[in-house]
Amino acid sequence: MNCIPLLRSSKSDTSNPINPQEQEPQRGRMQEIDLSIHTIRSHGGSVASKHKHDWIILVILVAIEIGLQLISPFYRYVGRDMMTDLKYPFNDNTVPIWSVPIYAVLLPIIVFVCFYMKRTCVYDLHHSILGLLFTVLITGIITDSIKLATGRPRPNFYWRCFPDGKEVFDALGGVICHGKPGEVKEGHKSFPSGHTSWSFAGLGYLSLYLSGKVKAFNREGHVAKLCLVFAPLLAACLVGISRVDDYWHHWQDVFAGALIGLFVAAFCYRQFYPNPYHEEGWGPYAYFRAAQERGQAQNGDALRTMSLQVESTSLENMESGTNSVRR
Repeated sequence: MNCIPLLRSSKSDTSNPINPQEQEPQRGRMQEIDLSIHTIRSHGGSVASKHKHDWIILVILVAIEIGLQLISPFYRYVGRDMMTDLKYPFNDNTVPIWSVPIYAVLLPIIVFVCFYMKRTCVYDLHHSILGLLFTVLITGIITDSIKLATGRPRPNFYWRCFPDGKEVFDALGGVICHGKPGEVKEGHKSFPSGHTSWSFAGLGYLSLYLSGKVKAFNREGHVAKLCLVFAPLLAACLVGISRVDDYWHHWQDVFAGALIGLFVAAFCYRQFYPNPYHEEGWGPYAYFRAAQERGQAQNGDALRTMSLQVESTSLENMESGTNSVRR
């Protein structure tokens, strides 16, 4: 649906009353207003200024996420018997960590910009980006906080702890690692999966956004729309599977990461947009508020114009009546 429709004039509404049968499908829908004048150049600064506190919180979340990377995880007890399940190969990542922000953050933003170029709704562009950034940052903080608190060993922990295969244990049977400190530290960050949580956060948010934009749940039965909606979720699933295949995570880590990412994505999306299955799910709440305010202003102008026309007509009638009496 285009974001730049036209309003009916009050005159046309009076002369051509709407058929109740034609009005029925429109029940419960917000009348769309021409908001093409609300672009980045004209209203971008005011919209961002209105949400300046949200952007400040966003910067604070970035600082918290960076700080969490500097904290060492809980080094839980790992005994000799436990090493049997932690001897999987120490493989490289199939999905490099540097690629996660690209497909989970940059890719959705590119999609948001494409929709903006088509509809020029600054509210949609601003809120979609703000919601996405909140989604991935909140997900990252939750994920890393749990990682640090649990300290669960990764499936390849053995080769991180004993890279040369020479096992060393203390009197209680606990491991004494002599591997690289950074690799040992990372080896205690298995639960939950950060790759998976970020993937389901960013791509899950994109899936919700697309489902609203293409009206996937408008009861018209277009399965092609569902394919578009499921594509980001499939990509996130494949990322999670790769974490198990690479022996960097247990399956429980991936499952928990997926739940965290999806939950945060849905929660943050609903702060800015209606449910995707709603009739107004294609636009943010801010758009409909602006449309309502603009519609009320236009209706007020139309009423004032009509009032002036009626007063002018009344004066003309009074003058013509007075002239008739004088004659």
